[in-house]
Amino acid sequence: MKLSETWLREWVNPPATIHDIAQRLVMGGFELDIEPAMDTLPEGVVVGRIVSAEKHPQADRLQVCRVDVGTGEPLQIVCGAPNARPGLHAPCALVGARLPGGMEITQARLRGVDSFGMLCSAKELALSDKSEGLLELDATAKPGQPITDYLNLQDHVLNLEITPNRGDCLSVLGLARDIAALYGVNMKRPNLPPAIVVGHQMLKVEIDDPATCPTYAGRIISRLNPKARTPDWMRERLRRSGLRCIHPVVDVTNYVMLELGQPLHAFDREKLTGTVRVRRARAGEHLEVLTGEVLTLAHGELLIADDKRPLALAGVMGGRDSGVTETTTCIFLESACFAPHAISGTARRHKLTSDAAYRFERGVDPALQRAALDRATQLITEICGGEVHPVTQVGRTQPETVMVRLRHARLVQLLGHDIPPREVEHLLGRLGIALRNEIGDSWVCRIPSHRYDLRIEADLIEEVARLYGYDRIPAKPYLAALAPAQSSESTRTLSAARATLTARGWQEVVTLAFADPRLQQALSPQTTPVPIDNPMADTQSVMRTTLWSGLISAWLYNRQRQTTRVRLFEAGVCFSLEAGTVIETQRLAGLATGSAATEQWGKKNRPVDFYDLKAEVVALLGASADEYRFEALAHPALHPGRCARILRGERPAGWIGELHPQVAQTLDLPEAPLVFELDWNIVREVPVPRPRPLSEFPSSRRDIAVVVADDLPVETLLTVACRAGGPLLQKILVFDIYRGEGLGKGCKSVALGLIFNDYSRTLTVQDIDAATASIAQALAQDVGAAIRQ
Repeated sequence: MKLSETWLREWVNPPATIHDIAQRLVMGGFELDIEPAMDTLPEGVVVGRIVSAEKHPQADRLQVCRVDVGTGEPLQIVCGAPNARPGLHAPCALVGARLPGGMEITQARLRGVDSFGMLCSAKELALSDKSEGLLELDATAKPGQPITDYLNLQDHVLNLEITPNRGDCLSVLGLARDIAALYGVNMKRPNLPPAIVVGHQMLKVEIDDPATCPTYAGRIISRLNPKARTPDWMRERLRRSGLRCIHPVVDVTNYVMLELGQPLHAFDREKLTGTVRVRRARAGEHLEVLTGEVLTLAHGELLIADDKRPLALAGVMGGRDSGVTETTTCIFLESACFAPHAISGTARRHKLTSDAAYRFERGVDPALQRAALDRATQLITEICGGEVHPVTQVGRTQPETVMVRLRHARLVQLLGHDIPPREVEHLLGRLGIALRNEIGDSWVCRIPSHRYDLRIEADLIEEVARLYGYDRIPAKPYLAALAPAQSSESTRTLSAARATLTARGWQEVVTLAFADPRLQQALSPQTTPVPIDNPMADTQSVMRTTLWSGLISAWLYNRQRQTTRVRLFEAGVCFSLEAGTVIETQRLAGLATGSAATEQWGKKNRPVDFYDLKAEVVALLGASADEYRFEALAHPALHPGRCARILRGERPAGWIGELHPQVAQTLDLPEAPLVFELDWNIVREVPVPRPRPLSEFPSSRRDIAVVVADDLPVETLLTVACRAGGPLLQKILVFDIYRGEGLGKGCKSVALGLIFNDYSRTLTVQDIDAATASIAQALAQDVGAAIRQ
């Protein structure tokens, strides 16, 4: 929101510079910066009045104007603007003037006629990006007055970022009210005469759902001058607030919205039929809004309608067919209060943005409607003339009373600083909060209707601290009896898992929990995602069911920036919908692409494969890796021959594999990355380390090669061998797998290294041969393995 310093000081004028005021606002919880109304002021430009304008004798598009600049004798100026005419007031740059763009004005001779200056457009004065003619000024502008004084171009503009809970400050009134409270000065509300009601026309108004529209006020203003022009002072204030001038009536509604914080809307009275009704949209209704877009209403949007059709999307935007035009002479002026929940989401659903919706979503004072209607009526009649008719107001005329209890002891406890009760009463009184004392230094506080954000005791304590000054509250160490929790040896921490992956060259990413439903469907089609009611974008409309969606997006972002070798991991929560209940699961996932190792001279590059990623997962599992097994099983998002389910005993602990080629093609990925995802609630459990003595006796090794079916998992061989080897078998190594000549079709040879040892003695040849024979016999019986000769 942008506001003029001059406009603001008309309401509150503390004895401080604008930079001091800005600093006080920052300390009061606002984010803002200050910029001049103009970066470079024009020099030597004054108000001019064209006395006469005659056609140039040698140029059809030029006129020779005589311009009164307040020096007595009019100046002769050659002008090519199409709107130059006698009686027009416009900026005039005198000889020697310097314009904001750097142009210097000199005496010139144009087609044989001398010109002693230049009449200026808004673009030449840097007041607009484009213009089609001279900048027309009010007829009351005094010739010879410097344009910087007339338009008050030495002003400053406050550019504020208002937090969502402070919708009451989205106006001059609201910001002035807060500055007055911060400085402890009085606010000077302009005393303006109310418009005199002379007519008797009234429109019937009905509210179908008072919960969405607590109050609605409106009045007819007839016999308006359709040729009226918005005055320069209002034009400049609107321009500095980032709004363009459209029509005097529309400009007044925008002006009052900026001044008081109440959005208004004006309907062309001749285009309304019957009763004005606030109601919900019926399925299939259509409304063409002011932007020209035709909306299909299917979500019960709140509407302003008459007996025939919808007129406006309540609190968001008016309809094109009922809006004010250049020929409008009679209007119905609306001033209403809409509940934030009735407006929130409507603008985003239809991709509309408006200053009205921005304010209604944050809460508009329910006691402001009549005052804003009167202020707008006064300005409209002042600018456009007209006859004023009585106000029609339905709904509540007084807002609901909100009372909040505040305890001084609780205030001291939360702030860690004792602010005297009398000062607490004084500070809250600055905000218009009425306090009633209770026993024991506590109060019952009546909250002003414009403060939607004050509903609990902590809100009031925050306001006391804000006005008292955060810089005045001393920093103290927090004293509390905290017993540090003892970490369990049987539980792995996320920090430890992060450290392991980081040490192995992985990088952690943190992505949004919102995901693209198309991406989620491709990666996790078996899981029902949780939809978001008001998504920030269509590509973020569901909660993630897998961490792979964020990792893939992060990988693509880095790949587009020429990072081809990527190792990314993320720890986060995934969400799913089961029987109407949202289930949250903590997971740890990773993604790997590119070469298996960083580029070097001593080793040939090769792409990372399934077994590289499996080694990383095994390293992550650490001491508990022996409790896990990798089972070949199909996953809808993974390559059918290059994926496995990770099991801890019989409990599913996660998945590992290469992304399915069809999924990669559907998502238009440049290649299929390798991914893994672990259920952290299972992985976090680790065995308690137990000491074991080292054997003082030498180990012995026997190598055997067995021929088995090609589709038999090697892990099955290892499981059978470990069971048959007994206590003497300490370790099994797989050192070769062969497929080719000399083997039957559909067979493979697996070479196993069997390492035997005992803690109490040196093993004999007979012991080792017996254990080896037992293993070979078990492999033959259980999996049909034959010893390869």
